[in-house]
Amino acid sequence: MQLSPPPPVESALNAIGNTPVIRLRRVVPDGSAQVFVKLEYFNPTGSYKDRMAKSIIEEAERRGDLKPGMTVVEASGGSTGSSLAFICAVKGYHFIVASSNAFAMEKLRTMRSFGATVDLIHSPSGEISADLIPSMIRHAQEVSNRSDCYYSDQFNNRDALIGYEEIGHELVKQFPDGIDAFCGAVGVAGMTMGVARILKSRSATVRIVVLEPASSPVISKGWAGTHHVEGIGVGFVPPLLNQDLYDEARSIPEEEARAMCHQLAREEGLLVGRPRASTSLRRFVWPRSWGRVRRSSRSRATPV
Repeated sequence: MQLSPPPPVESALNAIGNTPVIRLRRVVPDGSAQVFVKLEYFNPTGSYKDRMAKSIIEEAERRGDLKPGMTVVEASGGSTGSSLAFICAVKGYHFIVASSNAFAMEKLRTMRSFGATVDLIHSPSGEISADLIPSMIRHAQEVSNRSDCYYSDQFNNRDALIGYEEIGHELVKQFPDGIDAFCGAVGVAGMTMGVARILKSRSATVRIVVLEPASSPVISKGWAGTHHVEGIGVGFVPPLLNQDLYDEARSIPEEEARAMCHQLAREEGLLVGRPRASTSLRRFVWPRSWGRVRRSSRSRATPV
């Protein structure tokens, strides 16, 4: 199918969203439902976090909370930080982020490349411990006490849902016959909740499943631990997580997510990280436990 190229746009911000969806074929067992992934790495920084960063900044501007000359402050392992640094670079704001040596050097370099000031909170083990994210949040809050700062507060800021709801709206258009299930790996939980709000408003039967690291199953089992999966498993139940908007929480072992990363690359040509591979992994369970009868008429979608 010949696709029309997108028209020229006035700003890099206009390149956010409208990402493609593709069907997984080789990694899905015979007899399973159709499984799709939404390729959010087509956003400018390679992450769906661009959507929430844009809505957080623009809603703050609209209310007058963020004005020209002010500094934006956040705590982030790198994905949200990179997206906020990108938005701030385009809009002309300085950005300070509290991060850590526990996160990928590439993400730290990306934030600095966009002009961000990166304050590192040291992790003695180099791992994402239960108290690391709270320590980063406390540092960001202290920095943002200055009168010229706006604390974007990704863990509590419901403006993020505005950006993430766009994924839901896009999926509704991309799957006019409906979606049986949607799953998302949870860190702040904004993406999964934003999408869930839209999908559940369209269908009472759609199933929403949230995923987290098996070594830190706060949502599914109530205790926090140490893990190496950046972007999810923040060590506490995120405030944006709404129990009315998801049907099940499952924990994924890191080694299985890592193996799925390699399998998706080798068999589907998709380079994804462990949080996104975790979302794709449960395709093996769902089709068998929910049956095959709707396979021909409806689809299951999960974002990458």
